[in-house]
Amino acid sequence: MRVRVGKSRRERVLPLPHEVGDALADYVQHDRPSHLSRGMFFTISDPPRSFRDPTAITRIVQRNLVRAGIPVGRLTGAHMLRHTAATRMVNGGASFREVADLLGHQSLQTTAIYAKLNLEALACVALPWIGGKP
Repeated sequence: MRVRVGKSRRERVLPLPHEVGDALADYVQHDRPSHLSRGMFFTISDPPRSFRDPTAITRIVQRNLVRAGIPVGRLTGAHMLRHTAATRMVNGGASFREVADLLGHQSLQTTAIYAKLNLEALACVALPWIGGKP
C-alpha cells in the first residue's frame, strides 16, 4: 500500500496482507459512497465526510480510552498507536531498521524512542553472567 503521511509527506510503501488489500479494494469499488473524495476513512455522521483535520484520529482514540476506563496520560491518541506498533514489532522479532522503515524514520535513534524492549522476556533468555552473580 502506498501512502503519503507524516511531516515529510514522502510516499512510503507499507506491507499489507492480501486479505486486507482485497477487502479495501472491494470497499472502494462497491461500498464507498461515490460522492466522497479519494480518502479511505470517513465520519459515520450523515452524510459521511472526510475528517476535517489530522487530530481526528487522536480524538477518536482518546474518547475510546476514556470509555474503556483506561487512564489518559501524556502519551495518548494516534501517537500511542505508533508506540504500541513499534514495541510489538520489536518484541515480536522485527529489526529496528524494519520498524524505522514502517514508521518513516530516517534515524534509528528516533525509532529507539518508540520501540521499547520487553526486558522481562529478555531476562528469560539471557545467558548467565560469566563472573558468577552480577
